[in-house]
Amino acid sequence: MPEAEPQEEPVVCIVDDDDHVRASLTWLFTSIHLKVQAFASAAEFLDAYEGGPGCLLLDVRMPGMTGLELQAELGRRGIELPVIFITGHGDVPMAMRAVRDGAMGFFEKPFPHQEVIELVHAALRSNREDRAERWVLDEIDRCMQTLTGREGQVLDLLVDGLANRQIGERLKISVRTVEVHRAAAMRKMKAKGLADLVRMVLFWRRGRGVSAPAPPTTDDESARRPADDP
Repeated sequence: MPEAEPQEEPVVCIVDDDDHVRASLTWLFTSIHLKVQAFASAAEFLDAYEGGPGCLLLDVRMPGMTGLELQAELGRRGIELPVIFITGHGDVPMAMRAVRDGAMGFFEKPFPHQEVIELVHAALRSNREDRAERWVLDEIDRCMQTLTGREGQVLDLLVDGLANRQIGERLKISVRTVEVHRAAAMRKMKAKGLADLVRMVLFWRRGRGVSAPAPPTTDDESARRPADDP
């Protein structure tokens, strides 16, 4: 299984048009040694954000683009930052709607410092794990793309528990040919062994929502098999 690459330091991004709220939250998170960036508007945040790890503390109601509109825009852009809303008493129904749309939670002003800190830590941890998983899935994608059609078939049948002889019978090829394709697939997938290969492919299937492929028929095989692939 590929090891996730080291991640840069996460940033707690604060978006609120209230100077006092921005200053208070900035002080709160810097006091526990977290990196903070504060923005007075959604547009200012979108202009500055470069895709790094972190989380977003977001006011529901702001001039220009509202917090809910920014949340929707993040989804359209494929930005997967955990969002925590801060809201005034009258905006609680809006904040609850934001949670239904995927926000991690919300707090009413004045917010309880310890509870905010705990949820921010949970958001940063969630973002770190999600980014690590996406990186590993992308690495497996790149390895998968190097396989020939026959190597992919042998790989799938290996992962589904078939022995070399059974794979040969299923694909109408010799055991020796199965061994050649198995070795090539192991090398291209950078697997440390069969157990590592199985873990990698099962992790990839779950992460990409891919079901185990149906066994190929003879007709399917003749259509899929590369001309130079024995």
